[in-house]
Amino acid sequence: MGHIDTARGEAPAIARTPRILYREARCQDGADQAEVFHHAVMQGAMGHYELSAREAWAAVLPREGSAWVARQALYTTLVATCDSRCVAFLELDEPRDYVESLYVWPSLARRGIGSALLGHAERLLRERGAERMSIDASLVMADGLERQGWVRVREEWVERGGQRLQRRHLEKPLATRDA
Repeated sequence: MGHIDTARGEAPAIARTPRILYREARCQDGADQAEVFHHAVMQGAMGHYELSAREAWAAVLPREGSAWVARQALYTTLVATCDSRCVAFLELDEPRDYVESLYVWPSLARRGIGSALLGHAERLLRERGAERMSIDASLVMADGLERQGWVRVREEWVERGGQRLQRRHLEKPLATRDA
C-alpha cells in the first residue's frame, strides 16, 4: 500500500485496475446480465442513439435474471467477472457461428473486456472448424470491430418498439493457423 504524505496528511492516489476473470455463465449470473444489458443500452449507447430508441431497445428483454438464465440454455454464454459479479457477457449461437449479443458495463467499456470475450468466442468457433463468425453490431461497437479486422457486409435498420435503430452486419474470417 502507499505511504502517507505527512506534510499534507494525505495518502497518495493509487490507480487500481479491476481484476477481470472470464468463464462460462452460471445461473447466478442472470440478474447481473440483466443489469449489464440495461445499463449498457441506456448509458453506454447514449452517444449513438436517442433516448426513445434506447428505451425501446432496453425494453426488448426483461430486466429480470430468470429471462437471462433461460437465454443461457439457448446460447453459449461467456461472462467477464470482477469481484465475482458479471460485468460483461457474450452470447454465442454456435450452430450459426454468430455472436447474438455482447454487452459491457458502461464504466468498464473501452478496456478490452469485450474484445477478450470475442477472442474466447473466436477460439471456440475455430476449435469446431468454423470458417467465419458474424455479428449484428450496434453503432456503439461497429467502428471498433472494423478496426480489429471485422468486415462490414451491410448496414441495417431494425425495429424495436416502434423505433428504428441502425446497426451493421459484420463478419470476421477465421483462417486456420496452418493455412
